[in-house]
Amino acid sequence: MSRKILILHASVGAGHTRAAQAVAAALKLESPDAIVVTVDALDLARPLFKRAYGDGYLKLIEKAPSLFGMLFEMTDKPPKGKSFGDGVRRAVQRWGANQLAELVENGGWDAIVHTHFLAPELIATLRRRGRVAAPQLTVVTDYDAHRIWVHDPTERYCVASPVAAASLRAHGVPASAIEVTGIPVMPAFSAPIDKDAVRNALGLSGAYPVVVQSSGGHGLGPIEETFRALLAASIPTELVVVCGRNEAARKRLAAIRPPGRHRVRVVGYTDRMRDLMAVADLLVTKPGGLTVSEALACGLPMALISPIPGQEVRNADYLLENGAAVKANSPAALTGKIEELLSSEVRLPEMRRKAKALGHPRAAFAVARLALELARGRSSAAARIEETLAAAEAPFLINPWVVPGLPA
Repeated sequence: MSRKILILHASVGAGHTRAAQAVAAALKLESPDAIVVTVDALDLARPLFKRAYGDGYLKLIEKAPSLFGMLFEMTDKPPKGKSFGDGVRRAVQRWGANQLAELVENGGWDAIVHTHFLAPELIATLRRRGRVAAPQLTVVTDYDAHRIWVHDPTERYCVASPVAAASLRAHGVPASAIEVTGIPVMPAFSAPIDKDAVRNALGLSGAYPVVVQSSGGHGLGPIEETFRALLAASIPTELVVVCGRNEAARKRLAAIRPPGRHRVRVVGYTDRMRDLMAVADLLVTKPGGLTVSEALACGLPMALISPIPGQEVRNADYLLENGAAVKANSPAALTGKIEELLSSEVRLPEMRRKAKALGHPRAAFAVARLALELARGRSSAAARIEETLAAAEAPFLINPWVVPGLPA
């Protein structure tokens, strides 16, 4: 019997989408007959809600990161009684989610997987009202877990680190519902790779250390300042700058003439990040959850720049505490950090070893197996009910969402 699994994400930053794609790919490899549907929850929202939610987040972290950080920390604290802020947020989300509710109620899903915190709250509400019975699994896509990810009932939480697991327990999630799987990355990150062949395909000579500058899928952060800081390093490098979908930044950087000691390539969005990370000696990046998880899967040391207050600061703390990264607080500091790392014979190898120890290249497969377990349990329960009712020739319609043994 084919299992129907719905994966819900939200296009607020590229990481949530990449995690959903990774889980979908792993599910098809683990269970080729499974019916896997991936949906951007914001595509089912009212246009005004989608613009306000998606664009509002990006503008807030770009224009007022300190305000975002303050809101992040305030909302991570348990409310004393009913929280006005939580009430407003829930009302706004439900106002924009009629089509999503219809999809969830009428899709016949055996399990629902989330890689963003927008949809789990709505579905938990529908389940408490008896309108949905499909179990849900939530993938937390940062290295700590904010309270906004926690919604009851949720059968499984998949987290990136023991730190995130401890945070969920502090928010009331039972330890039995939490799995430290890592953040899902595409299956290619766990496959063998011929580094010499990749270097040749990418046009890299291997004569100098390879440094990759990444700004995420949307190309956020001080891209030009970071680029100039890397060019100022006295040690020759092969520098690849990935600007994501920020075409304006790509054009600006491509127009800058680099010093002759560096070999430089500036690109926009690329689907070859796995290859670049596999052959790189150092990644210079903002500490977004998915970018970090991909780098760790490759055992790639990181130099961190401009973390967004809130989740990225916590991600950075986790990497720094575990020795997989260094942090630069200014462009000048970045130049010095790069020169220090590249001139040492021991620093990068040691950071690489620690990064590899933190990596979970098969995280997507771990999440996929847990989702399939939930789906099989749901399918078996529903089949038993239908067989029982058919044998009794029950004179009433079966509600496929109400399944004994699963929370309503």
